[in-house]
Amino acid sequence: MLHSVTQRIFDSIDSLVLIDSHSHINPHSPASYSLADLLGYHYYTELAHSSGMPKHRIEEPGISPREKVERLFDSLGNIDNTVQWSWFIELAQSLFGFQGDRIDKSNWETVYDLAESKMNEPNWDAQVLSTSRIEKVFLTNDFDDPLEGFDTNLYVPCLRTDDLVFHFAQASVQSRLQKATGCSLGTSASVRQSLEALFERFIQRGARACAISLPPGFVPKSHVSHGSSVQIALDDLLQRGMDASEDHKQLIAEWMFWSIAELADANNLPFDLMIGVNRKVYPSGVYQGQDLYDSRLSLIQYAGLFNAFPKLKFPISVLASVTNQELVDYAWIFPNVLTHGHWWYSNTPNYIRHDLRGRLEAIPRNKQLGYYSDAYKLEFILPKFKMYKQILAEVLASDFCQAKKWSEDRAIELGKQVLRGNVESVFGI
Repeated sequence: MLHSVTQRIFDSIDSLVLIDSHSHINPHSPASYSLADLLGYHYYTELAHSSGMPKHRIEEPGISPREKVERLFDSLGNIDNTVQWSWFIELAQSLFGFQGDRIDKSNWETVYDLAESKMNEPNWDAQVLSTSRIEKVFLTNDFDDPLEGFDTNLYVPCLRTDDLVFHFAQASVQSRLQKATGCSLGTSASVRQSLEALFERFIQRGARACAISLPPGFVPKSHVSHGSSVQIALDDLLQRGMDASEDHKQLIAEWMFWSIAELADANNLPFDLMIGVNRKVYPSGVYQGQDLYDSRLSLIQYAGLFNAFPKLKFPISVLASVTNQELVDYAWIFPNVLTHGHWWYSNTPNYIRHDLRGRLEAIPRNKQLGYYSDAYKLEFILPKFKMYKQILAEVLASDFCQAKKWSEDRAIELGKQVLRGNVESVFGI
């Protein structure tokens, strides 16, 4: 009985055309050209490395795509128990027409050729989006991205601000900002003017959010907009770059962050916060396989920010399930705090199921942005969203239809709001 209810709910929400509210898709090259593009995704390279494959075998310069895939299959048999491998099987079946349920050393070349044939078809990216039932994909754009040469109605710009906040001491970042805005950087007022120019350009090109990934120790602080302490610190960074004092770097990071929050608030642009990643914990790891969550944080570090900007929406992602209860509690109390997807190390069924239950039973339904792919290539959107929709259907069937005696139609309505409706209302789509 419960299984049939779950299936009917899944079938209904699976038919929805969705908006992917966070990805790393390159709009100039959104889909893959070979299986190496897919198996080069950090989930596979880091798991292959973790299972014993030497880093140099994975990242050796100059190897062909086919050889890279052949090498990876020396270790990928060790990860066939993982959800990440289930994503690969699912996309191979749904997108490439693969008929089996196992891909290993004995048949990887068949899958490689199937994939290559499909990827060479005209409008492959449009085929993938159609099969995946995705209408729009939010991007992650560098602040100096010209935002040209792609359809911003399909690939929605999002202003990523990490470099401005945490790497402004680098001469290259300063030069990029000047070039992107035409503004000088001699004073705090002129830097603020350059930030205003960035927001104006992104909004004109259809941006619906700005975003930042935040380390565990960062605490947003308000500073007088053009105070002498900010100017002194700015002078140090502009004159000495990376040799500037750490205190001055920290002060400018705090000032930059707060200025960006002010501009997001003034422009009614949701500010996505992705909180808790500690970079380069494992510096010997493969590319993008070096960062981990760090539980030495609390959302109390952001309470001043949430209080200072009561009308600014903060869709928040946390890196670990252990932080989810605190996020639930903050979204319970603060009107401007929203839950946003299941990020990175929390993006496996066990953690999603646990975290989703906590959110659905405690947070107003209009404040939950159910899922995003975080994908680098379009092909991964389908299996990731399918995983989430299956879990959502299970929870709606058991916790709402069975436990609360909700009708299936009522449960489906909630599922549709979490999957799509709230994305539209929060980001103004």
